[in-house]
Amino acid sequence: MEIKQAIFLFSTTDPDKRPENDLEEFAFIGRSNVGKSSLINILCRKPGLARTSSTPGKTQCINRFLIDGKWIITDLPGYGFAKVSKTKRAQIQSMIKGYISRSPRLTLLFVLLDSRHPLQQIDLDFLLLMGEWSIPFAIILTKTDKLSKTALEKQALSFRELLKAYWEPLPPLFAVSSKTSAGQKELLDYIGSILNRDL
Repeated sequence: MEIKQAIFLFSTTDPDKRPENDLEEFAFIGRSNVGKSSLINILCRKPGLARTSSTPGKTQCINRFLIDGKWIITDLPGYGFAKVSKTKRAQIQSMIKGYISRSPRLTLLFVLLDSRHPLQQIDLDFLLLMGEWSIPFAIILTKTDKLSKTALEKQALSFRELLKAYWEPLPPLFAVSSKTSAGQKELLDYIGSILNRDL
């Protein structure tokens, strides 16, 4: 599957504000500075669509994009470290939880993890919470161009082994780079298979 058109819909801090349609939503989330907005831009082939920054925590709103007039990408704020006050951080976390737990059109949540680092406790805690809430999710390993093929395979295996203790079957896992085309087709084809499941 290819994305041919991506249009910004709206940005909000209200987790209960929804588009005036019943299109399926695929949301992207991860720790601050994991490369979430960059990945959305490259998948949509539209640089600047989702705002990127070298400053962790730049995305502080829920941003929605209409894709090919048929489905929606939702760019969620990063969880964890952000250069904001404790009060603001708590507001962001509440907004994230509100969106995930109360969005009727959320079809799948993509949780982005930095492939260069072992699974962090904050990531595991978030994944376990998604399990408790019965939220369907898939994992995307980002910044894979920073690793050799062997190192990436080893890291992916490590993630799978850790997740086996909590999930059976394992959630889907994709290794993707925003700098190269690695893994992007597989990811979009997976989304396409979900969108076409009832056809």
